[in-house]
Amino acid sequence: MVGVWTIAGTLSPLPVLDRLDLVADPVAAALRSMADGARLAVAEIDPALADTAEFCAHYGSPLSASANCVVVAGKRGDTVRYAACVVLATTRADVNGVVRRRIDARKASFAPMDDAVSLSGMEYGGITPVGLPEDWPVLLSPEVAAAPELVIGSGLRGSKILVPGEVLAKLPTAEVVEGLAR
Repeated sequence: MVGVWTIAGTLSPLPVLDRLDLVADPVAAALRSMADGARLAVAEIDPALADTAEFCAHYGSPLSASANCVVVAGKRGDTVRYAACVVLATTRADVNGVVRRRIDARKASFAPMDDAVSLSGMEYGGITPVGLPEDWPVLLSPEVAAAPELVIGSGLRGSKILVPGEVLAKLPTAEVVEGLAR
């Protein structure tokens, strides 16, 4: 699949396993152990353009093919549980409904930036579902899992990963969750 990305716009995708220097360390470790790692590509970008809307406008990649990964923290009593939610950039994750119930929390919200960054080992604005802590569920909207190709973060603001949605659905803690995206 590498080299045949219809969503790349003006990006120059390269096989991600050949350029692990373009991804965060936990992402590189996960990619090395993935059976489908060779199906992913990575492209270097201007870190100032990492935010989805700016990225899509500048590089000509369709917003409908970008998936955002957000870290949610849910609390019940003194227990905090984390989860990653991956939805298309044209939608929002139902944090207070679907996600809160899935992680069995009384209250759920986006994790504080410092927590998301320190716990994931990734840069804010580049957090990706690949390489997250093993005890975090990775909740995918059905649209993400079914997408033939997506642009996601790389763990760094200076690059993006191109990936088929079905590869994300095979991540060890991935779950496709109906109603996740609104």
